[in-house]
Amino acid sequence: MDLAHVTVEQPARAQLVASQEQELPVPAVLRYSSRDPLAVHLDFPPEACLEGEAVTWTFGRALLEEGLRGPAGDGDVQIWPCGRTRTVMELHSPLGLALLRFDTAALRRFLLRSHAVVPAGREDVGAELERGLDALLGNV
Repeated sequence: MDLAHVTVEQPARAQLVASQEQELPVPAVLRYSSRDPLAVHLDFPPEACLEGEAVTWTFGRALLEEGLRGPAGDGDVQIWPCGRTRTVMELHSPLGLALLRFDTAALRRFLLRSHAVVPAGREDVGAELERGLDALLGNV
């Protein structure tokens, strides 16, 4: 077991906004790894995806934090508060758009757990970057 790296996983009860009157439950898992300290991963199982294959969305932990306070993101992932208890996440892909609502308290708990692993501002990506460059370039 590699004690130097820690992964935090938390089920996330999402609601897919299908129309103004209809929301459908969607299983998802939030994941954070000390191996990738700047990122958050949102995993969807095959049964929740159009193609029938598991899908992972990866975006910045800072984006999630910012989106809990106000509108954030201008790319494929956009996040904003929806009242006091919900947070909306908009995911854009070539297949279309998904609008999901999450319980804000659950997202905050996940962020607290991730900060217990790697505090904000303490993400040291130098070693990981060095390994990645070595893998990419070899010993050139």
